[in-house]
Formats: sequence, C-alpha cells, structure tokens
Amino acid sequence: MDLSIVIPLFNEEESLKELTEWIHSVLTGKNSKISAWEVIFVDDGSTDHSWEEVKKLKEIYPNIHGISFRRNYGKSAALYTGFEAATGDVVITMDADLQDSPDEIPELYRLIHEEGYDIISGWKKQRFDPWHKRWPSKFFNYTARLASGINLHDFNCGLKAYRGKVVKSIEVYGEMHRYIPILAKKAGFKKIGEKVVEHHARKYGHSKFGLERMVKGYLDLIGVTFMTTFGRRPLYIFGSTGTIMFIIGLIISIQLIIEKLALQGAGLPARPVTDQPLFFIALTCAIMGVQLFVAGFLGEIINRTSSDRNRYLIDGKF
Repeated sequence: MDLSIVIPLFNEEESLKELTEWIHSVLTGKNSKISAWEVIFVDDGSTDHSWEEVKKLKEIYPNIHGISFRRNYGKSAALYTGFEAATGDVVITMDADLQDSPDEIPELYRLIHEEGYDIISGWKKQRFDPWHKRWPSKFFNYTARLASGINLHDFNCGLKAYRGKVVKSIEVYGEMHRYIPILAKKAGFKKIGEKVVEHHARKYGHSKFGLERMVKGYLDLIGVTFMTTFGRRPLYIFGSTGTIMFIIGLIISIQLIIEKLALQGAGLPARPVTDQPLFFIALTCAIMGVQLFVAGFLGEIINRTSSDRNRYLIDGKF
C-alpha cells in the first residue's frame, strides 16, 4: 500500500461526503503518482449520523475503511487506532472538517516518499480562525519549540505526513497528538520538516475544542518533555534534585550550629537552634530531599522491572 490517510472525526456528518469526493478526485487524477491508497475514518464516538455516513461511503468507495468507538475518547486515541490499522508506506493525517485541503496530499506524499523525510508537518501560515484561537496557539507553539528543540511553526496542525515506520514506533495517548514530532524525535526519527498548507474556514458545524485544550496541552507538554528526557532514568532528575535540597538543608543546619557555638564561646547570648526560622527551612529542605531521592529510587526500580525496559527500535539489521 502506497498511502494511508487517517481521518479522526467527531460529529462531522455534513462534511464527510464532500471530503471523500475531494480526496478521491485528487488521488485518481491523471497527474496522481499514488496508485494504491486507503482512507481510514475513525469515528470518535459521534452522536450524530457520522458513522452511518461512513458506511454509505464505503459502499461507493471500496478503499474506505471505518473504525467506530463506542464513546468519545479523544483525538489521540483515534489517531493511535488509525495508525495501528494503517498499512501504507506513507501515512497522512487530516481533520474531517474540510479545513485541511486534500490538494496538499500529493506534495506531502512526495516529500516523504522521494525526499526521505520522516515527518512533514503542515503549517497553517494564514489561518481563518478567530483571534482567541490564533494567539494562544502562537504562544503554545513558541513554548513547544523551546522545550523540544524542533523548529516547527504549527505543532497542532492536523495535516501531517509520516513515514510508515514512524507511526508504528510511537504511542499516542491523552492529548499527545500535538507532540507526535517530539515523540518521533525521541524514537530516533530526526528528519522532520514542515510545509506551508492551505487553511480553509470551517464550512459546517463548529469547533469541538475549547480553551481547556490549552491547559491540557501545556500539561501534556510538561509530561512529554519529562518522559522523553528522564523516562528511562528517573533517578537522574529526582535523585539529583533531592541530593541538592538535602545538602542545602544540611549546610543551613551546620551554619546555625556553628553560629550558636561561636556566640556561646564568646560569652554572648545565643538563641536555641530550634527557635530560628532558618532551622525549619533547613529541616523542610532535608525532608523533601530525602523524599525526592526515594521517589527517584522507586521510579528506577519500577523502570528496571518493566516489561519493555529493553525495548529498542531497530531500523535495520543484517
């Protein structure tokens, strides 16, 4: 299979027929170099007639496949399930709301197939979303670039292309669909590029994402940054932080004791060490240091006993 197109959807019955016809016209045109392709619709627990529409489209277009969730699990779950089902050498993801243009598919495929990119991320340079979605998105993307070191302008763009090995090597969950390039880079896929793509104003329905996705997005950014950096060596972060805090507490305690002994040696009145606020700060630092070190040690034990502790991605073998 040359190409798999994975399309997660939630209550998009109005746009599915038009989207499918558009994809079909692009991929069966006389200039298309893609002979074998499939479209995988993943219905994320829609409450309208989206699934019935997918079944109708299957009767017209045999290379359409559908997966339906019993309830709404989120976009990451839909993408992960679609990735598992995909059989194409190149996998392209796009949204079902007609804001992503299928006309971009041939060039995205070419960049992966001919130029050897692992990932091509779409960049909606000109967006038709309201300002209260654009500006938080700009700030979010700036933060993600700083945290990941990947120079992409639009991490959240649903229109992306992947080498087939990429989607089979990563696990997407929670709100991690925004950070697939970060997960892929951690898995060893480093040729990541982007392409300016056309963005259309929403034609049917309304956006399914609210402002709460920004909060979830930042929490997941912290999570994915931590896991990709210290996931296999938790003692490094917890142990080093705990050791530093314990040493700070110990130094403060020693300083307080030396000051008291010096004052007593000089015949001057000295406050008991336990009456000084610094003592309780030192005690807190020492306790937190021990707790952090123990947390790192327990994390290390859990990691060493995990079933996939020696699971490594092999790209080739003789």
